[in-house]
Amino acid sequence: MLTIAREPAPAPTARRSPALAHLTPNWFAVVMGTGIIAVGAASLPVDLPGRDSIARGFWVLATAVLLLLSVAFAAHWVRHREQALGYARNPAMAPFYGALPMAVLTVGAGAVGVGTEIFGPSAVVAAAVLWALGTVAGVTAAIIVPPRMLSGGTPSPVWLMPVVPPMVSAATGAALIPHLPEGQARLTMLLGCYALFAMALTAAVVTMAVVIGHLAQAGLPGVQAIPTMWIPLGVIGQSIAAANLLGRVSGTAVSSDAAAGLRAFGVAYGTGVAGIGALVLGFACLLTFRAAGRGLRFSMSWWSFTFPLGACAVGAGALGMATDSVAVQWFSVALFALLLGIWTVVAANTARGVWTRSLLVPAP
Repeated sequence: MLTIAREPAPAPTARRSPALAHLTPNWFAVVMGTGIIAVGAASLPVDLPGRDSIARGFWVLATAVLLLLSVAFAAHWVRHREQALGYARNPAMAPFYGALPMAVLTVGAGAVGVGTEIFGPSAVVAAAVLWALGTVAGVTAAIIVPPRMLSGGTPSPVWLMPVVPPMVSAATGAALIPHLPEGQARLTMLLGCYALFAMALTAAVVTMAVVIGHLAQAGLPGVQAIPTMWIPLGVIGQSIAAANLLGRVSGTAVSSDAAAGLRAFGVAYGTGVAGIGALVLGFACLLTFRAAGRGLRFSMSWWSFTFPLGACAVGAGALGMATDSVAVQWFSVALFALLLGIWTVVAANTARGVWTRSLLVPAP
């Protein structure tokens, strides 16, 4: 079981760097891991007590953290431009630029499911703007970042970070389709989301083939990198969610026969990929328990536990509703409950690391 790590505070006499000098893009994983709880709570197929309060609370928290990090990240680029350029050119750090668009998309998805209860219809407009910004940034990252990784980086599950955002766009875009004008606007959005789905799935399959080939030759990553083995669950969960959520709303944009075919595709795809997801989840849990016994210490990589698990909870919920399977629906609830527990541990460690400034140090 994960426990709160006890890391020593930096020596009082040590010279400290400015707080924003080493602000890296992987910090946006905090928004991803927090926002997915709001999205997951709002989309749970079972009406549990306190669900709405959890969704609202975590969406507000994720929005606040996104605003704070956006301002801090902009200041980092203005005040420490050379350091920022160094991180952007670093093959090991470049993949994490995929976290920024996914953070924006996650908060935007929460605006549709949760924000409307607080701000009314204006939240849908904000969600659409965030979806557009996140999608443009995500597609850009999927095109620009992989060549940077190939220029000298070591293949690892982190390489999925810049190619997954279009899949998040496909899944979150489904909620916007019913709010668009009937006719061509909805059809264009639906087709665009399926195109994003295909783009991300193709890139993810190719990337994972490269990563698995490397792991087969070099072996598993070190203990401290084991949390990144959860990242593939993100694209698995998001793809299941996208296939079924798009199928659910397709009837508002295409004929009933075409919509029935798309819903059938979602169920078939989701059922098949869910089996792969169960295998990957079991493998990731096994590796994590072993790493915990070998001295796994807290780092920002622990946020890799949160968003992928939340994506699986959302995907299971969407598949459970598409199939009317009570077992799958309650499995999504179990995943969501596990997510809440893990988020509490990771968030507590992060807050302590910020307080002691142990996380505000140069990235290796």
